[in-house]
Amino acid sequence: MGDQQKIHRAVGSREDPTRHVVFVIAGLGAGGAERVISLISAAWVAQGWRVTILAFDRPEEPVYHDFDPRVDIRRFGVRTAGGGIRSILGQGRRILTIRRELRALNPDAVISMLTKINVLTLAATIGTTHKVIVSERNNPQAQKANTAWNTLLGKLYPRAAAIVMQTRASMVCLPQQVRGKAHIIPNPISSAVLGGGEVKDKLVLTAAGRLTHQKGFDLLIDAFAKLAERHPDWVLKIWGEGDMRGTLETQIRKLGLTQRVKLPGTSKSPGSWIDQGTIMVLSSRYEGFPNVLGEAMASGMPVVAFDCDFGPREIIQNGYDGLLVPMGDVAALADAMDRLMRDKRLRNGLGAAARLSALRFAPGKIVAQWGGLVNEVAQRG
Repeated sequence: MGDQQKIHRAVGSREDPTRHVVFVIAGLGAGGAERVISLISAAWVAQGWRVTILAFDRPEEPVYHDFDPRVDIRRFGVRTAGGGIRSILGQGRRILTIRRELRALNPDAVISMLTKINVLTLAATIGTTHKVIVSERNNPQAQKANTAWNTLLGKLYPRAAAIVMQTRASMVCLPQQVRGKAHIIPNPISSAVLGGGEVKDKLVLTAAGRLTHQKGFDLLIDAFAKLAERHPDWVLKIWGEGDMRGTLETQIRKLGLTQRVKLPGTSKSPGSWIDQGTIMVLSSRYEGFPNVLGEAMASGMPVVAFDCDFGPREIIQNGYDGLLVPMGDVAALADAMDRLMRDKRLRNGLGAAARLSALRFAPGKIVAQWGGLVNEVAQRG
């Protein structure tokens, strides 16, 4: 049975109301929000729903995740780079595009994802009857560069029909007066990843994510440097691309780890990095909901993570299905990695428990929560 069939059987029958849902997102690259949309949209079109995606990257840019061919994808190539007046004009064009498309489509519900797109979508629907569900996918309090956007979103939140947060802890990011609109829906972990095999015999520490300050790979490399001589057979692979590649390469070279730490780039397909590792490490300074952590656990891989805001504490039960260490404590991270590197029995035990724990994020369960919210919003007067 294929993934879409499994999700369809879990979320409902043909007797469910047929809905038209529009997603609004910046682009269709390798991000976590894009992955969530691909899974949810596939489930909904399998149910007979109509799904349209509005994206602002160029039509010729590669699409990283698989989208069901029945999903209507519209890509407008409206850029906002450059700053100043160019950026303002670009954001204005995006607002006008959203407004025009929604007027033509007239969907039952609109779902926007990520802070800037949430702002633009709520602004675009002023004076209309469109029902907008906004979803925050990161930690707004930690994104200093987005202070102005967060302020705008705070003023526009009352216009939202509902607000989706990924963890209970992240509720603190919402203004008190709109918390009644909030729904906690974690991310689905792809059924293609669920139920993986035994922990591999390869000796590879692995991490995955954008090569940015947020992901803390500089801290991970420092932690590995403390262990490299003690564990000469182990290597560290960090999957992903980003603006810190040059900085990380310089750090690796200065530490004399060019043969031990690899930056292989973005994995060829979603989740394929999992087969390359023995232990997964999440070194993020902050998160929204770390998909890569859930995917590793679902595959049966033992994990260790910084206890950052938000996500890891609501995914890992420390000592049962993974290890949590204090945020930013490189020595503690190195100690936890050392424990797992030395003890295969511990790796196997944590990995087996992790695989069972991750079942609560199975796509059918999460898609059902999203579908229930859409139905609730659509039925309002």
